[in-house]
Amino acid sequence: MEEINEQIEQRLKKLDELKQAGIEPFGGPFEVTHHASEILNAYGEASKEDLQAHPVTFVIAGRIVGMRDFGKAAFAHIQDSSGKIQVYFRKDILGDAFSTVKKLDIGDIVGIKGKLFRTKTNELTLEVDHFTFLTKSLRPLPEKWHGLKDIEMRYRQRYVDLIVNPEVRKAFEKRSAVMKALRDFFEAKGFIEVETPMMHQIPGGATARPFMTHHNALDIDLYLRIAPELYLKRLLVGGYERVYELNKNFRNEGISTRHNPEFTMLEFYMAYKDYTFLMGFTEEIFSYVGDKAVGTLKIPYGDTTIDLTPPWKRVTMLDALREKGVPDSVITDPVEAMNWARSRKIELEKGASHAKALDEIFKEVVEPDLVQPTFIIDYPVELSPLAKRKGDNPELVERFELFVAGREIANAFSELNDPMDQRERFQKQVEAKEQGDEETMWMDEDFVRALEYGMPPAAGEGIGIDRLVMLLTNSLSIRDVILFPQLKPEQ
Repeated sequence: MEEINEQIEQRLKKLDELKQAGIEPFGGPFEVTHHASEILNAYGEASKEDLQAHPVTFVIAGRIVGMRDFGKAAFAHIQDSSGKIQVYFRKDILGDAFSTVKKLDIGDIVGIKGKLFRTKTNELTLEVDHFTFLTKSLRPLPEKWHGLKDIEMRYRQRYVDLIVNPEVRKAFEKRSAVMKALRDFFEAKGFIEVETPMMHQIPGGATARPFMTHHNALDIDLYLRIAPELYLKRLLVGGYERVYELNKNFRNEGISTRHNPEFTMLEFYMAYKDYTFLMGFTEEIFSYVGDKAVGTLKIPYGDTTIDLTPPWKRVTMLDALREKGVPDSVITDPVEAMNWARSRKIELEKGASHAKALDEIFKEVVEPDLVQPTFIIDYPVELSPLAKRKGDNPELVERFELFVAGREIANAFSELNDPMDQRERFQKQVEAKEQGDEETMWMDEDFVRALEYGMPPAAGEGIGIDRLVMLLTNSLSIRDVILFPQLKPEQ
């Protein structure tokens, strides 16, 4: 820290010297003609002789990320949004302006005009004939930015992480490509993109604990959105047949490598379809996005390769438990399920139902081994209060969750459109809440009223964008794909 403070003092001194010399250290607009990667790509094959015979001049701007001073000359690497390129300062070319080069530090942002040539080591370089001071950096960039001790600092100071780790920028550029590919896909399929409220009087659409805020003018408590589902389905009632939203959700839950309290979801709804149709449709979505965003369906992830090539395995939730050796007595008997879970130290909430016990057993026993894309289908009705019951077994619903790399990445079902059944299920959720379950749904009278006007048969799905980007960028933590993840307050 003492060394850093000394470097800051030296930079502040240079700042004063620049001002005294009449140089503005925090400049204004600068007209850029090219980026580093454009120059390197266009002239990567050009020989030294070609560049001498046909000189070309470029104007670039960027941050100094490396510098070597040779007295009357200096080399620096300038990094812009596309990459970096070497520049060469010479006193005999710059004259009096060369004294300003001595005021440059790593981290400063400059504008450069120069002629392209190759050095003795054959590196493409701009020989500077004019440069403009654009921003003085008052803090030194870290020399080393890796290792466990720096991980939290990387997330907390993402702006520095983006400067010194170009691969981090590439991950977020892929995230942007994923979002564009999704929009292109859904627009081509006849969907319209919509926006629904982020503050709800009644939190709904998922089983989760909400964040609360207060509206002063109305003097009412409001809740940050945990899911847009109930509003999107209201739009089906209103006559839209295909809608989607790329939305922020907020859930008051723990923080982990898979969870951030603020996260991004894609939710979409299609009238006159069911969950069976959505399985094939989901394979189509992932194939399209994988091809457009990363150029392949075989995705390196950790120490394995995920193959997104359809078709994907489909297995019922109960059969998936059986495949892992869970006895039928556990699947059919609530007491056996409780005892089996406890004997394996699987934590259950007090008063947990049979369905919730099976869900916790599934998470512990089955989920970690679902590495290749797998649809887990047909869940107990209690776990899915917004899904349509199966015609041949009303204790189950037409629902699937998609698991990839040992984690859920999508959730979908045939939508419940029977208002009487929906009211009854909401009421059971209310009763569970009264017994202490804080993550159950509330009664939403207006949503039931909307269903009473008639919602067409429909299928809907939510896809976790952060987890999808984790997969496509080989990122093992959700914090690696969120620019500014939630962290504990800085000490």
